[in-house]
Amino acid sequence: MSSTNPAAARPSHHLWFGVAAALLLAQVLILHFMGRIPICECGYVKLFEPGVNTPGNSQHIADWYTPSHIIHGFLFYWFAWLLFRKRPLSFRLSAAVLVEAAWEILENSPIIIDRYRTATMALGYSGDSILNSAMDTVFMALGFLFAARVPVWLTVIIAVFFELFTGWLIRDNLTLNVLMLISPIDAIREWQNALPAA
Repeated sequence: MSSTNPAAARPSHHLWFGVAAALLLAQVLILHFMGRIPICECGYVKLFEPGVNTPGNSQHIADWYTPSHIIHGFLFYWFAWLLFRKRPLSFRLSAAVLVEAAWEILENSPIIIDRYRTATMALGYSGDSILNSAMDTVFMALGFLFAARVPVWLTVIIAVFFELFTGWLIRDNLTLNVLMLISPIDAIREWQNALPAA
């Protein structure tokens, strides 16, 4: 009777983590060839951009929309668990990175940038820097890995807190962003545009 090596029999997690990294690199390269700027036009990099409708928004490492990308990770973890629960976590993470990277590329296309400028509160939005877009995917991955390691109730509490806090502070969050992108409501847009300038 031949013996098998359990380590060899298991799917290679390193392979799928490598796939996730390669997808992130592909996102960066595609954005570069789309003409996106590498970092903020201001010429420097900040850890956090507190402004909402400011030139530096969506240009630095993090901003008030970072919580939305972390929530993406929560949601992608749950969907991937439902669809691929028998596959390794690293495979599911790769699938999540593929979806997020595809969205980041679409989000920085002229059609979505114009949609944001006309239908949402992002009147001056001109797209993300490559740094900001890549970090959006990294924050999604961190949210995904966090959701994989904590109880569902804790993930839900954090997601609700993020939505309520950013909704109160900047009058925007993941829920409102999706709603206004798909089916804009004038009353919400007026309320959002009445946000005092930072």
